[in-house]
Parts: sequence; C-alpha cells; structure tokens
Amino acid sequence: MLELSESNIHLNANAIDKQQAIEMAASALVQADNVENGYLQGMLARELQTSTFLGNGIAIPHGTLDTRLMVKKTGVQVFQFPQGIEWGEGNIAYVVIGIAARSDEHLSLLRQLTHVLSDEDTAAKLAKITDVAEFCAILMGETIDPFEIPAANISLDVNTQSLLTLVAINAGQLQVQSAVENRFISEVINNAALPLGKGLWVTDSVVGNVKNALAFSRAKTIFSHNGKAVKGVITVSAVGDQINPTLVRLLDDDVQTTLLNGNSTEILTALLGSSSDVETQSVEGAVVGTFTIRNEHGLHARPSANLVNEVKKFTSKITMQNLTRESEVVSAKSLMKIVALGVTQGHRLRFVAEGEDAKQAIESLGKAIANGLGENVSAVPPSEPDTIEIMGDQIHTPAVTEDDNLPANAIEAVFVIKNEQGLHARPSAILVNEVKKYNASVAVQNLDRNSQLVSAKSLMKIVALGVVKGTRLRFVATGEEAQQAIDGISAVIESGLGE
Repeated sequence: MLELSESNIHLNANAIDKQQAIEMAASALVQADNVENGYLQGMLARELQTSTFLGNGIAIPHGTLDTRLMVKKTGVQVFQFPQGIEWGEGNIAYVVIGIAARSDEHLSLLRQLTHVLSDEDTAAKLAKITDVAEFCAILMGETIDPFEIPAANISLDVNTQSLLTLVAINAGQLQVQSAVENRFISEVINNAALPLGKGLWVTDSVVGNVKNALAFSRAKTIFSHNGKAVKGVITVSAVGDQINPTLVRLLDDDVQTTLLNGNSTEILTALLGSSSDVETQSVEGAVVGTFTIRNEHGLHARPSANLVNEVKKFTSKITMQNLTRESEVVSAKSLMKIVALGVTQGHRLRFVAEGEDAKQAIESLGKAIANGLGENVSAVPPSEPDTIEIMGDQIHTPAVTEDDNLPANAIEAVFVIKNEQGLHARPSAILVNEVKKYNASVAVQNLDRNSQLVSAKSLMKIVALGVVKGTRLRFVATGEEAQQAIDGISAVIESGLGE
C-alpha cells in the first residue's frame, strides 16, 4: 500500500491548465527523488492515451509502461487546486495525485480512494480543506476526531490573585491529556499572556503543540496584572483547523460574557457552539438566489450534471433546496443529491452561496438555469420572478472600496506579513483585537490575490483571505481614529502578531 505523508501534500496550489498541473506533480516527484527528470514526458504521454481523471474531482497522472525504469522508488505527490483544473470532457480536477510506481502499486491507491470516489461530498470537502493533516486523513479514509473540550479543562472559582497561577493550571491540565509537550509548558509560563479584554486573557505557544486542546481557568475574584483586570485565562494548543471555530468564538461578546459569569456547562456550550449556531453563521452574509426550473422534464441527469459543473467553477460553499417540495438543504456539488430532490418543471429552487465568489456564483447559476442547463426551456414565463438577495451586511459593498472613489479622509497603508505560517487563527485574532480598539472603519485587502476589501474586524473574513508569508495587505481606514488604527496595525504586524 502506498504511504502518504504530510510532506507529500501541497495545498492551495495554482495552475493555468492540466499540463502545468502535471508538470508540477512531476517536478515534485523529481525533487523527492522518486523519479528521473524525463518522467514528465511519460506522464504527458500517458494522458494522451487515456485521461487519468477518476471522477469526483480527482485525477491521478502517472507515467507509461516505458517510463517505469525511470522510477527510483515508489511515491506520490498530491496537489490541491481549489479553483479547479479543466481535465478534458468537461471534467474539473480539484485534487491531482502524481504517481511514480515501479509496478501496479497505484492500484492499491485506487482501492484506498474508493470512499472518496463514491462520495461527492467528501471529494468537494477535499477541494477546500486548509489543514494538511485533515486533508491527508480524509483522502486516506482515516477519521478526524471532532474538537472537544473535557469538563475537567474548565477550572472555576480559583482562589488566586496571580495570572501565572491560572496559566499554570491550564498548562498542567493540557499536559495531563498529552495535548502538549514540556516545551509548550515552558513557553506559556515564560511568555506574556495576551489580553482579550473584559478581564480575559489568552496564552498559547508556537512549539510543543501535540493536538488541538483548550483549557480555561477563572479566578474567584477579579484582580489586576500590570494595570489590567484579570478574571480568566484561556490556554490553547492548536495543530489543525478543527479548533478554529472555537477560536473565532473567543472574540464574541456573548461568549466572553459566558466565560466571565457562566457555569461549566454554559461555558462548554459557548465555546463549542451548536448545530444551530453553525446554520445561522452559514446563512448570515450569504448570497441567496431563488430560481424557477423551466426545463420540460425538470432536472433529470443531464441538466443536473450541467448544474453541478457550473457550481464547481466557484470556490464558495453552495447549497440548494427544493422550495416547492420543502426538501432538505443539500450540497449543490452532489449530482446524486440534486437528482434526488425530484425537481420538475415549475419547481422553485433556493441556492445559498457563501464565500469569496458567492455573488458571481449565484448570478452565474441564475443565467445557466434561465438558459435551460443545456436544454430548451418553456416559453411560458415563471409565475414568480427569479430573485437574488444578500443576507446581512457582511458582504454588502463596503463603504471603503477598491477604486479611487475613497472618502477624502481615508488613510491607506500596505504591510507585508512576515509570519512563517501566515495569518492563521491566532495572529488573525490578534490583528482583529487591535483593530477593534479604535473608533474607525477599517477594511483590508489581499493585494497578492486581488481580493475584495473586507472588514478588518471580522476574524472569519481575515482568515478567509488566505494570507501566507510575504503577502501584501492593504488597509483602508476612515473615521475619527483612522490614523491611530493604521499606526496600531503597523505596530502589531511589525511585532509579529504574537509570533
């Protein structure tokens, strides 16, 4: 069986076409000393013989029989292309697995991938995952345990007037669970905690993290540390994206209030959230399109497949619901689930998209449906007009825009991110915490990705910018304390955002 390690996985890759994607896979195989330089020609020749697209967004380019002698040792290199690569015949590949095999080892890989190839939802998830460990586990059929917080990790009414004592309690609890190493303990004990406000502080370490974990300790009475109030300390060990929703919640006013005043059960509920919380978040700020199907035979296999192909052009999460039948909400990237909705002529479908290209996705779906998804449509107009609406304020066009029509008092600045791991959850949280100090409207843009300006007070939106080391961020601030905000942002970025 082919082994797959995290070093073999390359997330968030970019390629202009199939050939470049194959060239990237071949180059990685050469660098890993799996093959000789000429192996690329065999991979391209194999692709000309028969497409290596397997289905559900996965392709496995590999060499011909003639190039097996160029294989030094069996291995694989996996590339994730979130934007998708056209792989011929209308197929879009989101995961490309370059294979170097001396014999038929790739067949064992195919058997390992059976669960992905038979589940469209799993394949769609692989296209968006940002955590290497999680990606590897899902691809290979392993399970990822959901993030949990044991009740023992909540320590309330601690009789102390020492911030260090609260930190030590948390660190010790994480160590008992084998979530951290000794060097983690040393780091959080010796380094200054980060004040979140309201008497809450957070500590973590860039070393010694073994698994996702969180501990919280709260003093019996509030006290002062370096002139700032202390009531509770949160200590975080982070190794994967599963903990990110909880880190986001730490910035929520209601969650902070619960940490300060709630009992253990209430605190755990606030930190971990609930399914209803997730559903609310997914709708808030989304783009919603409601369209009538005018195809004479509804959405049978062919138009459904065309619909799925259209959906897969976009990175946004897109769901759909048959309003006429009051169906459940399903993924719009799952052909089987769309067909199962039983959509006939005249049925009203509701699409919800959230993500960077949500508006473009919904507009494109509306046009595709109006044009019949590859079929003729009824000349009779629908009884209700098609509609597109934006839910919430988050993705409305910001007051500060990218063009030259900025307010006269707008202050701009561009900063380069120097953090080795870019802006993952913790440095993003520190940035947001800094921005919230000022009476100013602050928007941020990833210049290297030419993203839209988004609110710099939204942790989720900053994380979604996909900021890596070396990324140039453009900040635009307006308001009474605009200059102070820019100066504060400059200072925290220069200091490394806690890292």
